[in-house]
Amino acid sequence: MRNAIAKALLACEASKLLMPRICGCTLLCSVLLMAAQVRAQTPGTPPATPKKPVIDEYHGVKVTDDYRWLENWDDPAVRAWSDAQNQYTRAYLDGLAIREPIREWLRETANATSVSYFSIRSSGDSFFAMKTQPPKNQPFLISLKSLDNPASEHVILDPNQLNAKGTTAIDFYAPSLDGRYVAVSLSEGGSEEGTVHVYDVANGKEAGNIIPRVNKGTGGGSVAWIGDGTGFFYTRYPADGERPKGDADYYQQIYFHKLGTPVSSDSYSAGKDFPRIAEIFMRTSEDGHYVLAQVANGDGGEFAYYVMDLKSGKPGAWSQVAQFSDRIKQGALGKDQALYLVSTKNSPRGKILRLPLAKPSLESAETVVPQSDAAISAIVPSATLLYVIDSVGGPSRIRIFDQKGHANGEIPTLPTSAVYGPSSPGGDDLLYNNESYLTPGAWYRYDRATGKTSRTALFQTSPVDFSDVEVVREWAVSKDGTKIPMSVMRRKGAKLDATAPALLTGYGGYNISLAPAFDPGLRIWLDRGGVWAVANLRGGGEYGEEWHHAGNLTKKQNVFDDFAACTKHLIDAGYTKPGNLAIIGGSNGGLLMGASLVQHPEMYRAVVSFVGIYDMLRIEAITANAVFNIPEFGTVKDPEEFKALYAYSPYQHVADGTAYPAVLFLTGANDPRVNPANSRKMTARLQAGTNSKKPVFLRTSYTTGHGIDSSLDEQVEEGADVWAFLFDQLGLRMDAAKTK
Repeated sequence: MRNAIAKALLACEASKLLMPRICGCTLLCSVLLMAAQVRAQTPGTPPATPKKPVIDEYHGVKVTDDYRWLENWDDPAVRAWSDAQNQYTRAYLDGLAIREPIREWLRETANATSVSYFSIRSSGDSFFAMKTQPPKNQPFLISLKSLDNPASEHVILDPNQLNAKGTTAIDFYAPSLDGRYVAVSLSEGGSEEGTVHVYDVANGKEAGNIIPRVNKGTGGGSVAWIGDGTGFFYTRYPADGERPKGDADYYQQIYFHKLGTPVSSDSYSAGKDFPRIAEIFMRTSEDGHYVLAQVANGDGGEFAYYVMDLKSGKPGAWSQVAQFSDRIKQGALGKDQALYLVSTKNSPRGKILRLPLAKPSLESAETVVPQSDAAISAIVPSATLLYVIDSVGGPSRIRIFDQKGHANGEIPTLPTSAVYGPSSPGGDDLLYNNESYLTPGAWYRYDRATGKTSRTALFQTSPVDFSDVEVVREWAVSKDGTKIPMSVMRRKGAKLDATAPALLTGYGGYNISLAPAFDPGLRIWLDRGGVWAVANLRGGGEYGEEWHHAGNLTKKQNVFDDFAACTKHLIDAGYTKPGNLAIIGGSNGGLLMGASLVQHPEMYRAVVSFVGIYDMLRIEAITANAVFNIPEFGTVKDPEEFKALYAYSPYQHVADGTAYPAVLFLTGANDPRVNPANSRKMTARLQAGTNSKKPVFLRTSYTTGHGIDSSLDEQVEEGADVWAFLFDQLGLRMDAAKTK
């Protein structure tokens, strides 16, 4: 859960866990219409898991761990156990009559969807973008002469041609300012172990040396070109022998590479004084004059900022603008020789500072946009304006200011929608992607000269019609009286008679807002009379830093209480009842699933949890990037933080003889962010502890990681398993009378 871009992507995808990331759809295939009623399967007995107790003592508290041995993936016995669990899970899932029709629908849905574009940037006289085009397994890199003419596309790099299996992925890309070259980080099998290659944009051929150790699942990676395109700064992890083996995924630094020279001659630029858990992201100003480096102190939301003046005659000199204690959350290089910063100091929802790059010091900063009622999620300086994207409890809005901070109105957006990827490609125009729960995403252009917004040719279409569906914003009341917003997607005119199947998700961490997202796959759920609910929990960024800090470190239990309150609201409001209620979440949301099912097993019929953290006492010991999580979760080394971790850690709170709901755990063997041992241990503990006769399954993919770079084929298979599990456990049907 490192790199801010990857984390944000994961959070945005949290509401799309049941569909491939292509975010499109097709008409339901005829085989679904003929599918028979789902019959609950009796899965039999899970594989035996020996107990091998290990006792640890934390601050005078002795804790017994019966399944410590499952942490060692190099042990053949652990591999054999994992294989046996997969066989047990597959026997159940493949035995469900509904799975194959669902899989075929997902495949047809994926293959028939429109193309989509993300990560759009402009350089030289071209736009660059990542393009998703089913049935291709991985997104690929293109350039476009015009956003209004998709036919102007030029394919630069297609990883599907590098690897037919679909396991090679692009982690990130960075074009030179003149658009002649592009640096691309490539990794394999979901590992996020990125190596940078340089390509000539005109012919797609490699044009430089291959640079290893640039990107990892711990601290991410970044590249920033200098103005003349002759070289670039890049993030670099320790080479063999530079540090102890255990530090290979830490101590990220900045190096400089000049095209045409050997990598061995690359020069150190900065980072020797950065924290062990530094996460660096860099960006060059459009005029090539400055480079801005954001250095995160792990994942707790602390950032330091550095600026380099490339034309100062001292290209190796970085000036520190802000320290971790200054509470600067974002930075953007303006086109007016100014640096814009989002500060939460005495303004937990964020205020915007402006300071001259000629003197990049907070002492010379002026407040141009004060704190408002919403949390600032992004800032985009243009030639003479400043666009501010806010999170209003989850949904987005866009405000316009001049460089002095005078308000210039708002840009209209879809109702209850999210804004992604905003940029100012030239002049005062704004480019942004807008989508809602009911409308697929499209790239829009705001023309400041006319004050009008127009949709570019880069938009998605879906044959799924949600005109009979509505989204309502409702509020639950948490244990301490805090009101928790949630979005409920339901068929218009739905009767609140407690009979609907309900599916609830949440995240609640890392200052990330769970924003609205279009998911045509929910049609299959809504047509069964179901409701889909998204909870905007504390710990996220929906209302700024206060909202975040109310759900992290020793206050993490608030997140679980918020989710329980949202669950209770769905029941009390008449949407559903515990026997018809399922929950789903991934990563930090997987921790949420684990805590929820052990704290309130009576509330849920089924639980689906992706790549989750469940043993909070061992994550520092078994996961390389767990140290990055300490600013968010805390550490067992601190007495008070240990007390909080132990109080909610799901693995330690499975109680023998408890009637737990049916559970499906999913993990990837190559996950660099959350050690799959969490899922193995939690599965074993629940299988031993439950007395409900409801199954507990573990699905391990041996060719994927945290899910960010999973191939389309893998996503389809995973989606079929999840939907089949949910339909079976909730007794849902797939019949022509209910399918649109």
